[in-house]
Amino acid sequence: MHRLLRCLLLCAGLSALLSQGAQAGVLLDATPRVAIVSAFAPELGLLMGKLEQVKQHKVNGVTFSTGMLQGKQVVLFVSGVSMVNAAMNTQLVLDRFTVTHLVFSGIAGGVNPALNIGDVVVAQRWGQYLEVLMAREPTAGKYAPPVWMDDVTLPNFGMMHPRPQSVRSGTRAEEERKFWFEVDPQLLDIARSIKSTPLADCDAAKKCLQTQPKLVIGGNGVSGQAFVDNAAFREYTFKTFAANVLDMETAATALVAYSNGVPFIAFRSLSDLAGGGGGENEVGTFMKIAADNAAKVLLAFLAAWK
Repeated sequence: MHRLLRCLLLCAGLSALLSQGAQAGVLLDATPRVAIVSAFAPELGLLMGKLEQVKQHKVNGVTFSTGMLQGKQVVLFVSGVSMVNAAMNTQLVLDRFTVTHLVFSGIAGGVNPALNIGDVVVAQRWGQYLEVLMAREPTAGKYAPPVWMDDVTLPNFGMMHPRPQSVRSGTRAEEERKFWFEVDPQLLDIARSIKSTPLADCDAAKKCLQTQPKLVIGGNGVSGQAFVDNAAFREYTFKTFAANVLDMETAATALVAYSNGVPFIAFRSLSDLAGGGGGENEVGTFMKIAADNAAKVLLAFLAAWK
């Protein structure tokens, strides 16, 4: 009798676990939506304040807010900072919602010396520039990749040699090696149509920029799991990748979008100069202006999207 009872209890527990597992990937919303992602809450604040018909779902600690934004059905969420969080939670939104397009909105470090804090960059392509080989140093100041590693072609920064990464997708039978991930050309064309979007140069606390921000369409952006505040590395990044901006998430989201065949675009506003400024890093001073400028361009983009 005791054995029978124990068996029943074990079977009931196993059934509950299987049921939870079956629910783990259930679709939460069947409405086709544009997924809008930011890395952390301050980047999403302006957009959340304008979201209508809000309904929230929570999965794995991530809150997904569905509703209407500029007449478009959307789902907004915060991925968490850095590459693993961005990749993991971008895939999560694709698994749980009916996502037609992916859009990133947030701040970034400025790399191109022609750009200023507050400018908004809509890059044409994104790469993971900290996917690197850490090379040995057989002689002082000379770094050597292994002879069999034939994909080390970009200039190095000390021992760090950038490399492409292995990517799998539903459109290719075999794994491929890629460095750059292009944004969707049709979405980029919409962004080009809103170049006159007004951008703020002061915040509510009367902290103001020295130059009037502008919208820059095209060029390159790079992402990696490091906050950069180093002038020499900033210069290397600009020369090596012709990058306008660097951040810690966008290229990870671009990779996930590519692997799933979902059109993607990102709006990133310069909150700091990644170590290129004359004093302390500027992100604490100008983060609000930059985050809101990126969001303003995104709102104009959604309004122009017919």
